[in-house]
Amino acid sequence: MKIKKIKKLDIRLLSEMQNVLFDKNWAKKQKDFKVYRVFRGIKERGNLTYDITVIPPGMLGKEFIRTKGNRNSRGFQELYNILEGKAIFLIQKGEGEKIKDVLAIRAKKGEYVVVPPYYYVITINPSKKTLRIGNWVSQKCRNIYEDLERMKGACYFYTKNGWIKNKKYKRVQKLRFEKALKEVPKNLNFLERAWRN
Repeated sequence: MKIKKIKKLDIRLLSEMQNVLFDKNWAKKQKDFKVYRVFRGIKERGNLTYDITVIPPGMLGKEFIRTKGNRNSRGFQELYNILEGKAIFLIQKGEGEKIKDVLAIRAKKGEYVVVPPYYYVITINPSKKTLRIGNWVSQKCRNIYEDLERMKGACYFYTKNGWIKNKKYKRVQKLRFEKALKEVPKNLNFLERAWRN
């Protein structure tokens, strides 16, 4: 494993997210601010890279603070691990207005979540403490945001009133809940494989 000395810092601003948030009216009235940070390329293992995302506690209007959400190109999977705090991962698969599958996974420090091929993932911080998560992903993939941007967000929003369905979607499966992994997979080679849809 190679540890890189130089870290690339990506900062996600509110202005980059307001189109995909539940409380869009709230977002339009706010001054721009940093929602979360991503430290990229901290480690390398073969064709994999390790990033760390830091999400502070707080609210985005009525919605719990979270990432913008994305999926990986070419069906590359991704492995997340919770370094500090608690998280909810909202993971969905579909085409445009129709969602074929959607699940939520609660995870705490020391637990892991694998995002399957062609699924979008959003990471939510539902607690009052900073959330730090690490992730292994292929260097050959890129982040795709288009479906979430076109549909004005994921098919569900996690708010102070619970889960609320995004009315832009015409067909959404019932939200199901799965458990996080207690141990990291021993072999991460599956993350280097591109899957056909």
